[in-house]
Amino acid sequence: MASISHGLVMMYFSCCGRRIFCAAGIVSSWFRRIRACSAPRIPSILLPVSQAEFRICMGPITDVNFATFDLNLLRVFDALIRERSVTRAGELIGLSQPAVSNALSRLRHHFADELFVRRGNDMVPTPRAEALAVKIQKALSEIEGAVTDEKTFQPEELERVFTLSGADFFSALVMPRLHSRVTRMAPRVTLRMIEGATGEVATLLRDSTIDMALERAMPMQQSDWVSSAALMQSRFLVVAAKDHPRIREAGIAPGDALPLDLFCALPHALRSVDGSLAGIVDTALSKLGRKRHVALALPHFHAVAVAASKSELIATLPEQTAQDAAGILGLSVYRPPVEVPPQELRLYWHRRHDRSAAHRWLRAQIFETIEKLQPVKSHAT
Repeated sequence: MASISHGLVMMYFSCCGRRIFCAAGIVSSWFRRIRACSAPRIPSILLPVSQAEFRICMGPITDVNFATFDLNLLRVFDALIRERSVTRAGELIGLSQPAVSNALSRLRHHFADELFVRRGNDMVPTPRAEALAVKIQKALSEIEGAVTDEKTFQPEELERVFTLSGADFFSALVMPRLHSRVTRMAPRVTLRMIEGATGEVATLLRDSTIDMALERAMPMQQSDWVSSAALMQSRFLVVAAKDHPRIREAGIAPGDALPLDLFCALPHALRSVDGSLAGIVDTALSKLGRKRHVALALPHFHAVAVAASKSELIATLPEQTAQDAAGILGLSVYRPPVEVPPQELRLYWHRRHDRSAAHRWLRAQIFETIEKLQPVKSHAT
């Protein structure tokens, strides 16, 4: 949205039953406060007062006349909440750094709060800003939905950055395909993915650091404002270098299950974000009273696959990653000797974007892209 109509926002709040402003009421309140703060024996002249005295006289800064408030400042506020940087916020909404700094100064004046304080290279929101963010972003989302509803939404006119988070499973397999699909319909849309381990999903969504997260299924009981939908079920397969000597000696053909004894005897490469040396495969083995030797732990699936292709390591990977890596790196694929529960992968987003036309459109593109990898029935919750 390049700009926001005052009338539309007034209508939005009115339709929500809030009716928090009324020109006559504001003027009446204004004069009542002036009368209350005026000394009876002072003639009708304006005396110079300090900013603090002005605030005491005029009451809370929230009583500022809404009709004179520049609503485009809310877009700047939203960008600063998302980016935590004056420069990046300007890039997000197409403003220069001085323009964003000027807008921030005006916002500080209107809300009588610093709103964002510098900490290193970041602009950290104050508690007041965090409280405002929830209401402002919800209002902006509702307004965006009203302006760009399903009947009028045109992807080719959309110009914005979408930030997603996820493991390299998604950055390697989904994002290139998603970009190819999106850019044909919305050439001015930019997609950006950050590492899934950057932070807790609910917090990243709450703070608008990300728009959506592609992650394994996880409990969200404490965050009832998070919406989600199933993306796919991913089972696990084992990869090893072609002509792996010990697998060849055992006479195991690609596609077969590796014998349990051989599986436990071979050194393993493990994808581990936090450096732990155990995963769901080890849980499955422990039920049989068996263990494996994890010789290498790496933070990315692709790195694990590369390691397996250049050594006698084997690795248990999500099916889609295993098949993709096999074609690129010349790996052989086998079935694991134990039953490893398939992993449910889901798409997460903040509930304030449930009705946003742009968000709904991108979610649809993600579902379509995922279905090309593995058809699943998605169900929002």
